[in-house]
Amino acid sequence: MDKNKKYGFDTITIHGATEYKSPENALNPPIFQTSTFTFDSIEQVEKAMAFESSDYVYTRGNNPTLKLFEDRMAALENGYAAVAFASGMAAISSVLFSLLKPGDNLVANHCLYGSTYTVATKLMSKYHIDCKIVDMTDTKRLEEAIDKNTRVIYFETPSNPSLEIIDIRKVVEIARAKGVKIVVDNTFATPYFQRPLTLGADVVVHSATKYISGHGDAVGGVAVSKDEEYIHRLKFDYMCEFGGIMSPFNAWLLLRGLKTLGVRMRQHEKNALEIARFLEKHPGVKSVYYPGLESFSGHGIAKSQMTGFGAMLSFEVYGGLEKAKKIVNNVKLIKLAVSLGDCETLIELPAAMTHLGYPKEKLTEFGFTESMIRLSVGLENVEDIIDDLDSAIRCN
Repeated sequence: MDKNKKYGFDTITIHGATEYKSPENALNPPIFQTSTFTFDSIEQVEKAMAFESSDYVYTRGNNPTLKLFEDRMAALENGYAAVAFASGMAAISSVLFSLLKPGDNLVANHCLYGSTYTVATKLMSKYHIDCKIVDMTDTKRLEEAIDKNTRVIYFETPSNPSLEIIDIRKVVEIARAKGVKIVVDNTFATPYFQRPLTLGADVVVHSATKYISGHGDAVGGVAVSKDEEYIHRLKFDYMCEFGGIMSPFNAWLLLRGLKTLGVRMRQHEKNALEIARFLEKHPGVKSVYYPGLESFSGHGIAKSQMTGFGAMLSFEVYGGLEKAKKIVNNVKLIKLAVSLGDCETLIELPAAMTHLGYPKEKLTEFGFTESMIRLSVGLENVEDIIDDLDSAIRCN
């Protein structure tokens, strides 16, 4: 690639960071499935250990396949560098621990993925790190929640599962005035539709298991930042010491998934918008939560900070929880499953599955309900997805 030329997103997903030369001039990078790398001398070892050379030592610290994936993710998110992890939760928990110490607190949005909520509210407290839960769609509440011990603001946008849109620019403005770091989970939007670092965030995290992979066959996570010193510390003081390393094979699968990320996200979004409009008009549907709908409360902010609206949507039906259960039990083409971002359309009840850790009596305080249905729109023919949903909604 010409380093002086600005390439488009789809080109970067395929060619980004290819200053790395594949052995034997292979078109696709090999999988360096090795735990250990050898040296010719102790002097070479000393240089590697002192970061004075680019030699590899041990895959827990670095590996050519992992590095290529990290470099490509950094290019896509407009970051300096990235750190790959064994899972999205390994990335999230490592980033939080790297930015917080006993006595600090973080402010988190009230609507988060279930395991993230558990880490923020239960695990961190065991290390004397408090968490304040705030509805960040109201930035005044966010500003009021920040105190002298606040070190991190953490949120997803769009959020899981209510699809709330958080105004990244406004949060950055508030955080900068208070000297607080901002961590954004960009899993739902992907760098194709949103780039939080460009909008001022300090760290972006992904569950790469989702859209980055795109095929439901690899588990991984990644964190990206523009701060060179921070990325070095995150990798060697936290990822390496906690040991949440991604396998080279999974990194290779994720690199393969990245090649079609742009193509997939365009089709995912096209299908999702058509389905959202269908559900919005369906007599059995009470409400639809999708940023691409003009009726959605966060539509305006989404348009201002995203280049598209993604493929995740949630909806409520008349009949409450019992009707919602019937729908997820009666779909035929759509699969009942946790996770998202796959080629297959997936359906679930978050309160009973991905967000089981939330107290059910307080769900509305967190922006969703026990009967909310979440849909990860896949790449099937949209008419077939709609027909399956329609039949399930109309079932008695």
